[in-house]
Amino acid sequence: MAKARKVIITCAVTGSIHTPSMSPHLPVTASEIADAAVGAAEAGAAVVHLHARNPKDGSPDQSPEAFAPFLKVIKQRSNCVVNITTGGAPTMSIEERVRPAATFKPEVASLNMGSMNFGLFPMLARQKEFKHAWERPYLEGSRERIFKNTFADIEYILTTCAENGTRFEIECYDIGHLYTLRHFADRGVVKPPFFIQSVFGILGGIGPHPEDVMMMKRTADRLFGDQYRWSVLGAGRNQLPIAAMAASMGGNVRVGLEDSLWLGPGRLAKSNAEQVTKARQIIEGLGLEIASSDEAREILELKGGDKVAF
Repeated sequence: MAKARKVIITCAVTGSIHTPSMSPHLPVTASEIADAAVGAAEAGAAVVHLHARNPKDGSPDQSPEAFAPFLKVIKQRSNCVVNITTGGAPTMSIEERVRPAATFKPEVASLNMGSMNFGLFPMLARQKEFKHAWERPYLEGSRERIFKNTFADIEYILTTCAENGTRFEIECYDIGHLYTLRHFADRGVVKPPFFIQSVFGILGGIGPHPEDVMMMKRTADRLFGDQYRWSVLGAGRNQLPIAAMAASMGGNVRVGLEDSLWLGPGRLAKSNAEQVTKARQIIEGLGLEIASSDEAREILELKGGDKVAF
């Protein structure tokens, strides 16, 4: 009997996309982030994708000093693959955004593959009260703010981390981002296998329709053949439906409170682990198996958790 295909679950534990006031369950402090990451791994996430926050007001913090406390704890408590953001927040410089990955040399780091409108302001229609002064202006500012990821920015991140042995979770929010990756691959700036994270449902990027998902997969197949591993991220209420679709199409999935606060209609997820458990149920319901962290390392050809700098 043929072996079941292994599906990698990535969990985006916390991030700058959602503001703390929008859910009481978002981890903010270093200990909360560490606990959330370990809990997600125990629930079945092979990879944990991490941002850091200012513990006082929950604002995005891309300083290496903010990452260090929870990175060390996660490594002590779990075998999971750690994926550090280079996205940070659209308000940060590229030099600021790359510092944690350059400092800690993780197995995986995220990499946004193009500049775009990144519309968070529709959340203002649902959230009327905010706990911290920075939150409303941060969301409102996305009406006119561009999330800058130029060719020079992308190359700066790739070359800064070139000697670290770090692979990238290559975040593609639209079809053109796949062609940008092809450009850098043709120049030899980034090497296969590529771990392509297709992002659906962000205002300014590709939509969440099944046709969008299929078009992204078809284009990646044509551009990269067997040189890539595909994963999907559905924003907000699109998270689990798109995860189910991608898993059935041969893909991997990403869930987590960075991408969606919800477990179901009107139901806030109480933890990242709850979302991982839901994704695992979908995957196993399709007759597939989730990948362990070491299996994910083999599939993605990672350097190993013993070769990081934390």
